[in-house]
Amino acid sequence: QVQLIESGGGLVPAGGSLKLSCAASGAPVRAYGMGWFRQAPGKEREFVAGISWNSANIRYSDSMKGRFTISRDNGKNTVYLQMISLKPEDTAVYYCAARATFYSNSVGDSSNEYNHWGQGTQVTVSS
Repeated sequence: QVQLIESGGGLVPAGGSLKLSCAASGAPVRAYGMGWFRQAPGKEREFVAGISWNSANIRYSDSMKGRFTISRDNGKNTVYLQMISLKPEDTAVYYCAARATFYSNSVGDSSNEYNHWGQGTQVTVSS
């Protein structure tokens, strides 16, 4: 079973950038489709981005397209989320998630498609 640990969160001013990392252990991450979600206080968890096991398919939430970039390095068992032009409304806890896809190229955009989650990393964007 895969375990996920996020890192890279922090406090940045509006317009700034952050790169989140999600390190996987316990199983090779290449067997999983991966996703990033976020949850702001008082709001439901929302999809940010997803990537297939071989990076062939990538999907973004419309509100983050062009500002966020998801990538993965299966050799390092790590998935990344590069965020630029951050806005105060991007403030949230960001979660990494994995879904067993058996090497299909599908990308999930719903939290109930993922069955492994990290503990989350806080991103705070000041205005």
